[in-house]
Amino acid sequence: MTRTFFALGALLAGLGVAAGAFGAHALQARIPADRLDTWEIAVRYQVYHGLALLALAWATDRWPAAGIQAGAWLLVAGTFIFAATLYTIALGGPRWLGAITPVGGLCLIAGWLLTAWRVWRAG
Repeated sequence: MTRTFFALGALLAGLGVAAGAFGAHALQARIPADRLDTWEIAVRYQVYHGLALLALAWATDRWPAAGIQAGAWLLVAGTFIFAATLYTIALGGPRWLGAITPVGGLCLIAGWLLTAWRVWRAG
């Protein structure tokens, strides 16, 4: 499982950097500033949580009894939902996707809280 989280973290972070470069170079002159801001928020959260998954891969080895995999999977799901809906909206997709974005945010919050709780209890 450690290898999976590390690979997913590296993939999310790397693709986040690519998405950031795409936004800065290809989208900047093509979409309104408010939609570019939305794009940048998606990039920021994707990269943050990609790096977080790298840390959780390490933590899974450090505290194997903690069972933090569920929290890590919530971060994966939350990052995908949160960033994908914002990227789609930024590119002109339907605004109703904004109602789904908070589901991704809730997954991220739940993933962090579950991870903290499981590590605390394992200690």
